[in-house]
Amino acid sequence: MKKKISIVIFISAVVLTVRFFCGVYEHDEFAETNFFIKHRPTWKWKFYSPIGMSDKKIEKLSKEEQTEQKYFNEFVRDQGLSR
Repeated sequence: MKKKISIVIFISAVVLTVRFFCGVYEHDEFAETNFFIKHRPTWKWKFYSPIGMSDKKIEKLSKEEQTEQKYFNEFVRDQGLSR
């Protein structure tokens, strides 16, 4: 019984670690989905750019899209992943 509890706790810890430190992003030009390691923990899993490769400015986006673009910039673009 103790061994089963230890296994469940270990698996839960691994799943939470992967959830916090890994993610996927949709490339803003080629629409490919890529797996990556995050530079800091966050619950967010999927990242995409509402602007994409268009000439839109971040000020023209809705509040939700602005937040999504900021996450994409911090975790993907600023880390050199979507080039």
